[in-house]
Amino acid sequence: MGIFTMPSLGADMEAGTLVEWLVKPGDEVHRGDVLAVVETQKGAIEIECFEDGRVLELQADLGAALPVGAPLALILGPGEAAPEPKEPEAPAADTKPEAVPAQALADTPEVAPDPAVATPLPHGATAASPAARARASELDIDLATITGSGPAGAVLLKDLEVRKSSAAIVQTASPMLEMRKAIAAAMARSKQTIPHFYLSETIDVQPALEWVEARNADRPPSDRLLLGALFVRATALAAAKVPSVNGQFVDGALRPTDRVNIGVAVALRGGGLVAPALIDAGAMSVDETMSGMRDLVFRARAGRLRSSEVTEGTITISSLGAVGAEAMAGVIFPPQVALVGLGAPKLRPWIVEGAVEPRTVVTLTLSVDHRVSDGRQAARFIAEFQSHIASPETL
Repeated sequence: MGIFTMPSLGADMEAGTLVEWLVKPGDEVHRGDVLAVVETQKGAIEIECFEDGRVLELQADLGAALPVGAPLALILGPGEAAPEPKEPEAPAADTKPEAVPAQALADTPEVAPDPAVATPLPHGATAASPAARARASELDIDLATITGSGPAGAVLLKDLEVRKSSAAIVQTASPMLEMRKAIAAAMARSKQTIPHFYLSETIDVQPALEWVEARNADRPPSDRLLLGALFVRATALAAAKVPSVNGQFVDGALRPTDRVNIGVAVALRGGGLVAPALIDAGAMSVDETMSGMRDLVFRARAGRLRSSEVTEGTITISSLGAVGAEAMAGVIFPPQVALVGLGAPKLRPWIVEGAVEPRTVVTLTLSVDHRVSDGRQAARFIAEFQSHIASPETL
């Protein structure tokens, strides 16, 4: 029997809020199935299962804020039988405080005596003043969730006002502020713990642009390629050739991988940035890469990413797009060991076969973790990337 726990969805994550269950007890699950949705500082993340089995029990309630590693569900392995139920224990003595006499509530300065509270409280009911009870009904607040400050813990009107004010503060807190905090924490950790070094090269992308234009000539807009898809594809092929820049630094060493999972930096509407991974990008064609990028961007902005896309990236690419600065030196996303930063395309005079021509060029800056790689390996990666962009038919 396995325990499905709250995963770590980032180096800075300490807890997450369970917002949706997508399974119920008795459901069969398989590796890769989405079991739940968790809200983090970076948005809603779909949590995947990493084993086959059957859901025995859901152990976490919706809305619960749970630390990383907290149990969420119990999953029986294939062919595994549910354990025998335990004998019921004798009920514990009722230790709930006695109902507060009506006169004690009536004597508080907030309300006048009210004969409506003269009758005894039903078993399990929460003691409260008449004014507090009426206000809780208006606000649709469960009195049992309020800590009372009246006699014997009775809920008073002022307790509800404190709860209302606290809820208003939470609702008006900017989600973008929380995301900025998460980004700042991750990037500060990266710069403090990863010894970055940088290599840059300006690359002629005119052949790639012309190849994309020819491929798009007879395609509808929904199927057209973007230059960014070629950049991602070239990164995947180059990373496969230079494994020292592809992987995650875990337990003091580079953890090897036979796949290239490229994190694609996505700017969110209203601010913020996420870099979900295109899983096994090395096995994709250019068209599959373009389709995967569209899907990632759509789901990132809709807040429906999967946990594997958030945690399994092995190298990230960040591009300024069609307009912007000429070069960008990015910060590595831990625990990855390299990041490809691409400036905006610029038209520049360029020497081609001894003649000066106007060509579109892009400046690539590779950020690398010096603990696992060096300048020679980084230069080799850039050369591989440049070779594929110069011959886009190889992509």
